[in-house]
Amino acid sequence: MYLTQGLHRALQCTPEAPATIYGDRTRTFREHIDRIARLAAGLHSLGVTSGDRVAMLSLNSDRYAEYLLAIPWSDAVLNPVNIRWSPAEIAYSINDSGTKVLIVDDAFAAAVPALRGACPNLTTIVYAGENDASEGAVLYEELIATHDPVEDARRSGEQLAGIFYTGGTTGFPKGVMLSHTNMVTSAAGTVATGELLSGAARFLHAAPMFHLADLAAWAGQVMLGGPHIIVPFFEPVAVLEAIEQHRPTDVLLVPTMLQLLVDHPSVSEYDLSAMQRILYGGSPIGEGLANRVLTMFPGVRMTQAYGMTEVAPVASLLLPDDHEGATLRSGGQAAPHSELRIVDIDGNPVPTGTVGEICVRGGHVMQGYWNKPAETAAVLRDGWYHTGDGGYLDENGFVYVVDRLKDMIVTGGENVYSAEVESALSKHPAVAQSAVIGLPSETWGETVHAVVILAAGAEVSAEELQAFCKEHIAGYKTPRSVEFVAAIPMSGAGKILKRELREAQAERS
Repeated sequence: MYLTQGLHRALQCTPEAPATIYGDRTRTFREHIDRIARLAAGLHSLGVTSGDRVAMLSLNSDRYAEYLLAIPWSDAVLNPVNIRWSPAEIAYSINDSGTKVLIVDDAFAAAVPALRGACPNLTTIVYAGENDASEGAVLYEELIATHDPVEDARRSGEQLAGIFYTGGTTGFPKGVMLSHTNMVTSAAGTVATGELLSGAARFLHAAPMFHLADLAAWAGQVMLGGPHIIVPFFEPVAVLEAIEQHRPTDVLLVPTMLQLLVDHPSVSEYDLSAMQRILYGGSPIGEGLANRVLTMFPGVRMTQAYGMTEVAPVASLLLPDDHEGATLRSGGQAAPHSELRIVDIDGNPVPTGTVGEICVRGGHVMQGYWNKPAETAAVLRDGWYHTGDGGYLDENGFVYVVDRLKDMIVTGGENVYSAEVESALSKHPAVAQSAVIGLPSETWGETVHAVVILAAGAEVSAEELQAFCKEHIAGYKTPRSVEFVAAIPMSGAGKILKRELREAQAERS
């Protein structure tokens, strides 16, 4: 199995079909593959050899789609850079991975001088933009225009496909090593449900293409040979316009993005009837938001994916027919390519309904963390990946994620799972979003603290929210303090950065 395999099928079967659609630029599979093979040759001319890492720091584009395939075509290794990181974090990932070649677009060209200074082994910058290149950079389009296509190296199987750095929600980024088998297994297993993509699917890339959530859908679409419709980044109007103009059938979004779409005042003005399937992840979706999405996209089928970078990234799927009742709060059942189990602190399986650590096994589980054998050994044990997520399985195999184990709050000797408190808060009509963390307390060890974003035009006091929570959860789980904010820090994957919330509280105390 290898990521470029679908290209050869498409060239044989549908060479004149659209492969990428980006703004007013459409390229067929014949054109797409020719550019990929020429870019691979250009990379060879820059000294890229087997196993070398090539990074890309860019917004979504058709060139990003070419990068994702030209790197394995050239027998090299992907290193897609998180575009929301600070310069120091970007430099860390480049240095840690030993990346020598970095491709940048217009949005990040200004960062090149600082990265050159911070990354002594970064020998080559390739400029993939529309404006003038920065000094000393190689032109992406010239690499393609001045080199003859080379044969696909067919890098495959257990060979390393990419190093994907974690979003940093729990600490310093780690480079997750995923093989071609890992990535194709996760994509194929997800597609096998019949609830994502099809032979006639048109996939919209609105989530960041550096992230494994979007890349899993991308890999599935490459296998099936359908077109990739691409917008530079998520912005409600751009997404709505792309849906109306290019009529995609499938998209991946996080609940925050879905909320922004349904809340947009102009949403009713767009023809969204082409959309058939929505894959979402990052967190479960509330019943109210789910109903609004289904109203906005008549007939659409929604699937939730639970997973993480380390499992390339899909562990379980909540399929459309299970989006009702109690299961709506779950992460679904094990995906076709995945096994799940819950274990106690000693690694022993626990009974159904008992909270423990969620573990995952299958061909999609990472090879390990780049240059971090101790961290790898801590999470890969006896063939199982230990996720660090607390959860339980019900009698039908639905997994319920109650919290990151490291985010569990211990107050007065009682364990409080922040997800349960957040669920209670979400039921109040004045709450648009919340994040719950533990604050240090000499008396209780920790106290429950809620950070809340109010819905537009809504007003509510902390006391009212506390009283409301007590109607739904135990008193010791109810927030002792409530903070109202305009925004909550999010990772590039759309996950709440609770570490940053804790750090901000620590600075104020």
